[in-house]
Amino acid sequence: MPGRVSSVEETLTASVPKIFDQVQNSTANHQKNIVALYKLHLDAASFTEPVHDGRSIKLTGERMFEEKFKDILCRAAAVKKGTSQGDRIVKFVGAYTKYINERATEVKKEDDDDDDDDETTASRFVEKVLAFLLIGFEAKDKVARYRCVHFLAEMVAHLGEISEKLYTELRTALFERVHDKETFVRVQAVIALSKLCGSEDPSDVEEGEPTALEVLLETLSCDPAADVRRAALLNIPLSSATLDAVLARTRDTDTIMRKLVYSAILVQHCFVSDGSAMGLVHPRVLTIAQREFIIRNGLGDREPAVRQAAALLLSKWVDVARGDVKNEESKNVEDDVLALLSLFDLTESTVAEDALLSVLDRRRDISDHVEFKDAYWANLTPERAFFARVFVDHCIAIKDAEKLDASLPVVTALAYHIQAAYNAYQEDLEVAEQERVIRGEPTEEEEEARIDKEFVIGEMLKVSVNLDYADEIGRRKMFQLVRDMISQEALPESLVARCLDVLRMLSPNERDLIRVVVEVVHELRDYDGETNSGETPMPTRMAPKEPKSSEDMSSEERARMDAIDLRCLSLCIGMLERVNGTFEENSTLEGILGELIIPAVKRKELVLREKGLICLGLCCLIARRMALNSFQLFLGQIQTAPEVLKIRVLQIVFDILMVHENDFLNKEGGASERIVEFFLHVLENEESDKVQALLCIGLAKLVLAGMICDDKVLQSLVAAYLAPDTIDNQEVRQCLAYFFPVYCYSSPVNQRKMQRLFVGLFEKLAPETRNVDETQEMVSPAQIAAMFVDWTDPQKAIEVQDQPTDETIHIDLASDIARALFDDKMISMRTRKFYIRFLGGYTLPDKVDDDKIRTLKLLLHNLNSRRPIRDTAAKNALAKFDAAISKRYAEQLESFNEEDYRQLEYLKDLFEFLDDIIPLDDGEEVDIPRTRARKRRSGSIATDTTDSIAPDESVASATSSSHPKVKGRGKQTKRRRVSDSDDSDDVQSYDHVTPAPTRTLPKRAASVKKPQVVQLIEDDEDEEEEEKEEEGEATPPPASQNGRRPRPATKVWIDIQPASAGNTTRDSIMDSEEDEEEEEEVANDILGSEE
Repeated sequence: MPGRVSSVEETLTASVPKIFDQVQNSTANHQKNIVALYKLHLDAASFTEPVHDGRSIKLTGERMFEEKFKDILCRAAAVKKGTSQGDRIVKFVGAYTKYINERATEVKKEDDDDDDDDETTASRFVEKVLAFLLIGFEAKDKVARYRCVHFLAEMVAHLGEISEKLYTELRTALFERVHDKETFVRVQAVIALSKLCGSEDPSDVEEGEPTALEVLLETLSCDPAADVRRAALLNIPLSSATLDAVLARTRDTDTIMRKLVYSAILVQHCFVSDGSAMGLVHPRVLTIAQREFIIRNGLGDREPAVRQAAALLLSKWVDVARGDVKNEESKNVEDDVLALLSLFDLTESTVAEDALLSVLDRRRDISDHVEFKDAYWANLTPERAFFARVFVDHCIAIKDAEKLDASLPVVTALAYHIQAAYNAYQEDLEVAEQERVIRGEPTEEEEEARIDKEFVIGEMLKVSVNLDYADEIGRRKMFQLVRDMISQEALPESLVARCLDVLRMLSPNERDLIRVVVEVVHELRDYDGETNSGETPMPTRMAPKEPKSSEDMSSEERARMDAIDLRCLSLCIGMLERVNGTFEENSTLEGILGELIIPAVKRKELVLREKGLICLGLCCLIARRMALNSFQLFLGQIQTAPEVLKIRVLQIVFDILMVHENDFLNKEGGASERIVEFFLHVLENEESDKVQALLCIGLAKLVLAGMICDDKVLQSLVAAYLAPDTIDNQEVRQCLAYFFPVYCYSSPVNQRKMQRLFVGLFEKLAPETRNVDETQEMVSPAQIAAMFVDWTDPQKAIEVQDQPTDETIHIDLASDIARALFDDKMISMRTRKFYIRFLGGYTLPDKVDDDKIRTLKLLLHNLNSRRPIRDTAAKNALAKFDAAISKRYAEQLESFNEEDYRQLEYLKDLFEFLDDIIPLDDGEEVDIPRTRARKRRSGSIATDTTDSIAPDESVASATSSSHPKVKGRGKQTKRRRVSDSDDSDDVQSYDHVTPAPTRTLPKRAASVKKPQVVQLIEDDEDEEEEEKEEEGEATPPPASQNGRRPRPATKVWIDIQPASAGNTTRDSIMDSEEDEEEEEEVANDILGSEE
C-alpha cells in the first residue's frame, strides 16, 4: 500500500500544478483542463484504505487531491487584484466546481439513488474547499481576503447541496465581509451574497437577524463606495421587493450608477429572459408614479450620458407600449406614441411632455411621418390633443415651418372645434348637476371624464396661440368665441389663463386687452340671469343695477356673489400678469382697483383676501406710487397672516423690491436697513419650512443681484445653511447650496466679502457643532472651514469685464486667521486646529503686494513666539505653510526688517495689536516693547521665523499647555446670535437651565456694525453670572446707526416704512368692525396715489 500511496501522490504532484499553469495563461483551454482535472480527481478518489479491521474506509486519495488543490489556492490567494493570471484561476475554480456538481447529479440520476443524505466526492470536495476559504476571510492581508471572497463568489452559484452548518457559517462570513474596510473585498462579498440570497428562506432566519436581501438593499443604498453599490445593483435579484430600491438609484450621486439603472436594468428587463412575457419593469407593469419617477429623473439629469440612456429607454418604451399587439398592418407610429402617452398622467405633471419631446428628437421615423388631418381634430381624446399640441411646440422650437404649416388646422375650423367641445362640456355639466340632485356626488369615472374634456379644450386653446391670424374671418370668430367663454361663470378655472393667452394674441395692444377684461368683469358682477349651458356661449350685456348690500342678500346670493368675485379676481390676475405697461397708461384699471381689488383685500375670507392681495401686488409692480403706499400693508400681513397667505405676500414683497429697487433699497434714510432687519427677524422666528425657504430664496436673489449688500444677511444665510434645524428643509439647503458658490465665484468683490466674514462666522458656528442634540445633525468645523476656503478660492472666480481677479484673497484670509489665533482666551484649541489645518490648501498668487506678504510673515513670526501652537499636527501644518511662504516670496522677504517696517505710519494699528499681546510663558525670548521707540531685534524675520516654527519631535504633555480649558456645554444651551451685537437689551438672566432651542437660526439686533469680536463659549452657569453682573452695572445699550436704541422684536414691523415719507397707515384688514374709518384711510391712500 505505501507504494500505491506514493504513486498517487506523485501523479497529483506532477499533474495538478501543470493544469493550473496552463489555465492561468488562457481561458481557451479551461474546458479541456476541467475534464483532465476531473479524471485526476476520480482516479485519486478511487484510492481508499480500510481501517478498523475493514469496517470502514479512509478516503486517502481524496484527501491528497484536496490538499494539492488547497495548496494551489494558497498560491493564488497571494496574487494581487487586477492580475489577469489570478482572475483566470478564479474562473477556472468556479467552472470546475460547476462541472463536478453537474456530473455528480448525472451519476445520481443514472443510479436512481433517492437518498439525499449520501455524500459524494463532489459534495465532500466542495465542503472542504469552502471551509478552507472561510479561514481566509479573516486574514489580515487584504489581498488574501479579496482572493478568498473572489473564489467563493465564483463558486457560490454552483455549490450544490451543502450542510446547514456550513451554510450558516458561509452566510455569517459574507455578512461580515460586506462591511470590510476594503472596497474591492466588499464588491466580491456583495456578488457572492446576491447569488446566495436566492436560496434563502426568510422563515428560517431568526427573529431580529437581517436577511441576505435586506443586507443587499442596505448596501445598495448606503455603501459609500460607488463600485460596491454598482455591484449590488447589477447582481441583486430584481423583484417587487427590490424594485423601489433599484429605481431610487436614479438619484445616486455616481453618474455611472444612474446610467446603469437605465441601460442595464430598465432596458434589459422589459421582457423576461425568453421574451415570452412582460418583465417586471415593462412600462405597462410599472405604476404611473414609477414611470414618471423614472423619466423625470432620467431626462432631468445633469449628465448628458444619463439623459441619453433615458432617451434610449423611452425609444424602447415606444416600441413595446402597445403590449402584445405586434406586426399589425394597421399599426402606425401615431398609435405607438398614443399608447405611450396613455401610460402617463397628462393633466398633473410635465413628465409626459418631456418624454414626448425626447421621442420626437430621437426618433426621426416618428416625427417625419406625423400628420394631423381634419378628421384628427374632429375626434380628439386627451392623448391625441396632447400629441398635437406638443408636436406643434416642437416644430416651433426647431423652426421647421414646413411641418408646422402641415400640422396646424385652419383658424375657423379650430374655433368651431373649440366651440363644439365647450358646448358639449357645458351640457355634461348640466346633466351632472341634475343627476347629482338625484344620486348624490358624481362617480369617479364621471369626474375623470369631465377633467378629460377640460384638458382637451385647454390643449386646443394652447394650439390657438400659435395659429396664423391673417385670416380676418377666422380671427374675428376666435376673438368672439374666447370673449364669450370668459364671460361665463361656468368656465373652469384652469381654462381662464388659456383664454387670456389667446385674447392677448388677438388684441392689438395691452389697452384693448384690459378694456375687454374690464368689460367682462363688469358684466359678470352686474349680470343677474340664467345661463343656457347647452348652447353656444353668447355675449350678454345688461344695464348695470344698483348692487345690493351684503345685509340684504340671502346666504345663497352671498355665496354666488363671492364665487363671481373670485372669478373676476382670477380674470384680473391673469390680465395683470400679461400687462407690461404702467398703471398710469391704463386708466381703466382704476375702477377695478376701487370696486373689486380693495374690497377683496379687506375681506376676512382667506381665498378672497389672497386673490385680492395678489391683484394688488401685481398692480404695485406697474404702479410705483401705489407700491410705496401699499408696502407697509404687505409687511403687516407677513406677521399676522396664516402660512398660505404669508407665502403669497412674501412673493409679492420680493417682487416689489426687485422691480422698484431704487425706491426701497437704494434710498437714503435707513429704509433699506429696516427692511433687511424685518426680513431677518422673520427668518429667525419663523417655524414654517416653506416660509423659511421662501425667505432664503428671496434674500439670496436680492443679494446675488447686488440689491442688498448688508453683511448681516450673508451671516444669516450661512447660519441657516449650516443650522441643524434646517437639515430636513431640503428646499433651503438646495437653494443655499447653489447660491453660495454662484455668489462667490461670480465676482471677486463677493469673495472678498466672504473672506472678511469668515473668522467671525467660524468662531460662532464651530462651537455650536458640539452642542447639537443627539437627534440633530450638523456639519463639522472642518467642513465649514473647507467650504469657506473653496468659496474664496480666486482661481474659481469667473472673469468679469472691468473687474480684475483678486488673487490675494487667501493671503488676506491667512492674515485674518493669524490675528485670530493670537486671542488665546476666545478661541479653543480645537478651533485653532481647524484654522491651521486648511492653510495648506490656500491659493498663493505668483505676485503679491510687499506689505501684505510681510504683514503675514510678521504675524506668523509673532504667533510662534507669543502664542506657540502646542498640538503637533497643527504646529507642523503651520510650519509647512510658513516655509511655503518663505520659499515662494523669498525675494520680497529677503531685505525685510521688522524695525524698518515698524516706522511706517499706516502700520501703526498692526504693531499696536502685536505689542498688546502678552506672552503665555515667563521665559519668553522676545520682550514686549513699552514704547514704539524702543529698539527691537534687527535681524531679518524672513531668515529665522521658519526655523523657529520647526515641527515638534514629540507630543507635548497635557500639563505643558497654558491655554485655559474650555468647558463643554451641555445639550441644554442658550441660543446664540450669529450677527455681531453688543446690545445689553438682549442680555437676559435665567434662573434655570434653558431648554434646547428648536431653531438655531441667527439672532440679531439693529445695532451699529462693530469689528468682529470672538466670544468665549462657556458653561451655562458662567453665562448666567456674567448676565447678572451686566444687569447690575446697568450699562445703557449703545446707540444704533440712526441714533436710536434697538426696539423689541415685536415692534420691528412698525418701523419698516418705504422711502416715500408720506402719511402711511398701518394695515387694518384684521381689525374689528369699529375700525372702519382706518380701513377707509388705507383704501384712500392706495387710490389717492394714482390721482
